[in-house]
This record gives sequence, C-alpha cells and structure tokens, in this order.
Amino acid sequence: MEKSLEEKLFHKKENGWNAVDTRKKEAIFNFSKDYMNFLNKAKTEREFIKHARKLANENGYKDIMEFDTLKPGDKIYFVNREKSMYLAVIGTDKLENGIQIVGAHIDSPRLDLKPNPLYEDSGFAYFKTHYYGGIKKYQWTTIPLSLHGVIVKANGEKITINIGEDDNDPIFTISDLLPHLAQDQMEKKLKNGIDGEDLAVLLGSIPYEDDEKCAEKVKLNILNILNQKYNITEADFLSSEIEVVPAFKARSLGFDGSMVAAYGQDDKICAYTSLSAMMTLENVKTTAVCILSDKEEIGSMGNTGMESHMFDFFISEILNKLKINRPNLLDKVFCYSKMLSSDVDAGFDPIYASVSD
Repeated sequence: MEKSLEEKLFHKKENGWNAVDTRKKEAIFNFSKDYMNFLNKAKTEREFIKHARKLANENGYKDIMEFDTLKPGDKIYFVNREKSMYLAVIGTDKLENGIQIVGAHIDSPRLDLKPNPLYEDSGFAYFKTHYYGGIKKYQWTTIPLSLHGVIVKANGEKITINIGEDDNDPIFTISDLLPHLAQDQMEKKLKNGIDGEDLAVLLGSIPYEDDEKCAEKVKLNILNILNQKYNITEADFLSSEIEVVPAFKARSLGFDGSMVAAYGQDDKICAYTSLSAMMTLENVKTTAVCILSDKEEIGSMGNTGMESHMFDFFISEILNKLKINRPNLLDKVFCYSKMLSSDVDAGFDPIYASVSD
C-alpha cells in the first residue's frame, strides 16, 4: 500500500527501544557496562588520559614519538601533559585531501582545591575550594566526595592522590543547614542558597594530642596523617592539582536498567564512545583522528585546551613523519578536513518540558 502524504512528509518520533532486537539489546547493555566501569576509573581528565593510553596500547597504538617514519595503517597517539590526547589511524589517501576528525572533551565541572587550602575553624578542619565550570552549588552539599589529583614535591617527585573511591577509604563532604535551621536560607534565590565561599570540604575534627603549644591541633592532626601516608607537608599543596568530585559510582538507573546514572557524563559519554570507535578502525582510506581535549568547561584555554597549538603540532608531526610536509600544507589539510564536534545534548524531560524542544 502506498504511503500517505502524512507518512511521506511528517517526521515521526518513535521510541528507539522499539527498533532494538534481543541481540542488539544485549550488545547495548554490554557496551554500557564497559562504559560505566571506565567512568568509575576516569573521573578526572588525568585519569581519563591514563586509561585511554592503556586502552590504546592494548589495541596496537604507539606514541608518535616512537616513530621515525609513518605509513598507511599505523596507529598513533600523542599525550599532551597527561591531560589531553590525540589519536590517529593513517589512511591510504593523501592527507592534503583532508582528514576526518571526531573531538570530545574529558574535563567535567568539579571543585578544585585552592593553593593554600587547609584551615581550621572551631575544631573542624576544611579544604577551601573554587568551582571549575558551571555547577549548581546547592547540589554539592551533603553528598559523599572524593579527592583526585597530583602533588609535585620540591624534589620533583609526583604523588598521585585518590581518596574516597575505595570502600575502605574515608569520604568527605560539604555541610549544609538542618531544615529547621534554614528559614533564612530558604528565603534566598536558589542560586544564592549556597555561597561559593561556603563550599568548604570537611576533613576531620580530632585534635593532635602530643603538641600542647599548637593552636590548630585539628589541622596539625590532618597534616600529620597526610605526612605519614604521602610524606607531604602543607607547602606541597602549592604545587598540587587536586580535584574534588562526587564519590558516587556509575550505576544502572531504573527497574529496567535502561539508563546510566554517573558523574562526569558531560562529556565522557562522547569521549569514551569516540575512543572506543577508534579502537575498532582498520585499513582506513581517509586518515581518522580523535581529539580528547581538556579545559572545555572554562573556555578551552591553556596549553591542554583547544586554544593551544598542540593539535596543530600533532598533525604537523604526522606530515613530517610521512615525509610529505611543505609550507602551508597544514592549512590545506585543515581546509579539506571534516570534523564532528561531539558534546552532550539534554534529553527531553517531561517534568521540565518548557525548556525542551
């Protein structure tokens, strides 16, 4: 029977699950399980790059700096300061005809510790923070938090911090008012309910017992614990980069397990799928490139964001090691290339239908 004019012309929206058979559904759930496991290991951009490099190495990729020359079929990557990464599979077609790029960012909104974060107030020890990217400040109170990052000591030693993810670790939190003490707070606009300066991470309350002269005994006790575990002092926080993120693990959502609930899916959902796709490529015609970028949440600045020239450097190195580089060739490559900028979109939520199209 011939389709009606309505069927020909109207865009009919259907539930995607209706087109999924049993085999495809099983593949979706298996992929999502791997995705959630990756999210649990890679909550920060440094952790994402660490595990992305491991996955790339396991799938035949090598650091571009290991190559003197390149040829079609080679799988390469370049890691920029442990916080961004570019991958490529060299194709058989000339690069001056263009390359195909998919790009996603791996940083997510979070709290960062300030350079001198540790302080004591009324018998409690806290870390001072500053929020990175757009956050709803009230969402960050009274939830379990973990600490991730690195501390670089004066001798150059780099210490990796990850506290709060293991079930045997302590967690941290940002306190809030009890409901019956919050009458004034409840009268404020939602965006002003929690001030940025009040996003202080609660660390402990036990004073150090063996130093009667110290005025900040709780702070001293926290520093003593950190010194015993990591051999650091308060001055080492000046050369640290420690991020505060939710300690929740990625979980299936709903009785049917049809959704994923996790921190950091903006934009790790696009970054992980792009990375996974790169791992499956073989014998490509057009050189395929994947960008895993940092700093998108604050404007893509810095030497690990896309405002830097590091991606240009990566493509130039490919041209150099293919022995074809010449003046202005990089411009020509970019002129004829295609890129998919891959970032999250907000799904339709019927509870907030007024802001969805």
